[in-house]
This record gives sequence, structure tokens and C-alpha cells, in this order.
Amino acid sequence: MPREPRALVFDLDDTVYPYRRFVRSGFAAVARHLATAAQLDVRDVFATLMRASRQGDRGAELQACLCAYGLELSRLPALLAIFRGHRPRLTLPAHVAATLAALRSSGWRLGVLTNGWPEVQARKVDALGLRSRVDGIVFATEHGPGKPDPGAFAEILRQLDVAARGAVFVGDDETCDVRGALAAGLGAIHFTRWRASSARSAAHATVGRWPQIPGAAAQVLGARRAHAA
Repeated sequence: MPREPRALVFDLDDTVYPYRRFVRSGFAAVARHLATAAQLDVRDVFATLMRASRQGDRGAELQACLCAYGLELSRLPALLAIFRGHRPRLTLPAHVAATLAALRSSGWRLGVLTNGWPEVQARKVDALGLRSRVDGIVFATEHGPGKPDPGAFAEILRQLDVAARGAVFVGDDETCDVRGALAAGLGAIHFTRWRASSARSAAHATVGRWPQIPGAAAQVLGARRAHAA
């Protein structure tokens, strides 16, 4: 009797790679723009943006930067467009690449399911070289309102041609990733390496390192299949 297919699906930001690297890349693009448009020192602008992020202005770093240099807030839409539209300089962590390769060689079907603007997320996917490393990629808001809505989970399962009972989702967000996957019938692993949480997770397992994922996923899937039997 042929073995039932199994799949692992991953969130993108703070799961496949640390999101702070995208932020740094975006800040660098904004700094280059302001260096030309406002005759500022590019390194000083970048340092100002990073300092704002560390000092509690997360989500408002661009506004804080404009204020620091006495620049008009009317520049903000242009800076936001640069941040969101730049081609990110990202590298897939070596241990992530190795784990994906090992999973594929052992028969797992692999997918990525991510929230966020599809155009922005697609540039991240391309920068990380993920298209050749996984079997399906879904930008959730192209299939409904996004995670935790079940429509996006259904689409990645369709692309991977696997039933929900044979799939495990790995993500850092308790609501969108863990509870969304559970509601859609998948197994769930809470990943905490780059976005730690002190709250107890509803996931079947919690891991903090990528090399732990294959073993955890096999245990989660095995337990779910045993329970179903």
C-alpha cells in the first residue's frame, strides 16, 4: 500500500528567516534615498533608523527619522513606498537551507504560506531563493483575507496535493499560524527562534531551532495518524 503523502508548510517572516533582516534592508534603501534627496549622510540616516527601532519606535521609524532631521512629514508616503518596494538583500540561513534539503530528500512535500502584500512577499521569496527549494508558495491575501482564514490553508494543501491530516504547519504567530492551521485541520508547530513568546501555545509542539523541525513534525504527524486510526 503506497504511503500517504505528507507535507510541511512554513510561514515566511520570523520563521524561514528573521524579519529584522528585511527591516534593515529597507532602512538601507530609505537611507540611500534620503542621502540623495536631502543631502544627508547615508550611514547617519541608517543609524538613526536603527536607533529608532531599538528605542521603542517600531512601526514609526520613518516618522522618527524625518523628525530627527527636521524634514517634512509629507515625505513619508515616498519613504514607505521605497521601504515596501525595494528589492531586499536577504540570504537564506544555512541551517534553514540544509533542513529544507533534508526534508525534501526524505519525502516531505514543502510549502510556504505567508500573509502580507503579495508583491512585497514575492520579492522576499525571490531574494531567499525559495522557489527552487519548496513545492508550493501561496500569498494568503490572494485567496481570501489571509491567515488565519482557512481559504489560504486550503490553497497550499491543493498545490501540494496533500490532505490536511497529512500536513503540519510551522509558524511564529499564535493566532495566524498556530490557531489558523489547527482550525483548517493541519498539525501545528510553534516556532520561537526569532519571535519568542512567553504565552502557552495551542500548537502540538514548540521548537526554537530549525534542525528540530523534522523530528517534531514526524512526531506530530505520527500522533495525529495514530489518533485518527
